[in-house]
Amino acid sequence: MSLPDDYLQYPQRSYGMDHNRYSWSMLADRKPVQWPGGKQLALWVNVNLQFYPMNQRGVPFAVPGGMTMPYPDLRHYSLRDYGNRIGLFRILKALDHYGLTPSFAVNSRLLERTPYLVSLLRERGNEILGHGLHMDALHYGGQDENEERGQIKESLDCLRELTQQTVQGWLSPVRSESGNTPDLLAEQGIRYFADWVNDDMPYEFKTRSKSLIAMPLSNEVEDRFVIVSNQHSEQSWAEQVEDAANYLLAEAQASGGRMLGLNIHPWLLGHAHRIKFFEAVLAKLSANPAVWSAAPSAILEAWSQQQ
Repeated sequence: MSLPDDYLQYPQRSYGMDHNRYSWSMLADRKPVQWPGGKQLALWVNVNLQFYPMNQRGVPFAVPGGMTMPYPDLRHYSLRDYGNRIGLFRILKALDHYGLTPSFAVNSRLLERTPYLVSLLRERGNEILGHGLHMDALHYGGQDENEERGQIKESLDCLRELTQQTVQGWLSPVRSESGNTPDLLAEQGIRYFADWVNDDMPYEFKTRSKSLIAMPLSNEVEDRFVIVSNQHSEQSWAEQVEDAANYLLAEAQASGGRMLGLNIHPWLLGHAHRIKFFEAVLAKLSANPAVWSAAPSAILEAWSQQQ
């Protein structure tokens, strides 16, 4: 059966891409950025605090990292809980030891269920990103816009109330989006989001009401992606992070500052047999005088002032 004549006729046909969400450009052609203190590599370490429902619906797909066995899947449910009860505190100990600044992408349902995490986040004062209601409340093409608007609003209202932060950043559960998600985030006062991974530097992203900033948070060196999805060893993950940092630092010497987004999960790296690899990565990054560890909003502010 032949394709209809209009199959390849796109309403947003344009140079470089087929949408008008942002202006297409090559990284090498952009204005060089200088980070504070003459640093060359901005390091963003983001820690995911997540709640995986045991009775997940899997709409429109079974979320990676979720339950895989017949209900009740206590094995995987309790492993995710391990991250929030034990693994997180090993992660924080390592970050604090090496003087690195984390942010936290947080499911609102988790804070509703675990008051001790609310107290911990308030006490630390690190930057909070919205991370949806929970890891089975996904955003997807074809989803009713008002349903998705309600999910985003409910999760952000909860986080803002419990953490007493404005919450200007967002990372969708498993980076799931519909075509409306950026517009709905802008409606709810979000300034930057980290779902798109098509760059090494921030860039302006257009919505119906105002512009957001896309803050790339690498999926390629994410612990879950490398260790679970790609089934590489923990040592291999550490080597890949180091390789990325070294290359970006070399590129920064020639073309201006670069950014490395490191996205991690306490239920994975926080285990006793894995934490040493996380510590080794932090030791090398913190020892490099060209690395600037900062909250995402600080990186965004430094970048924005130079555009």
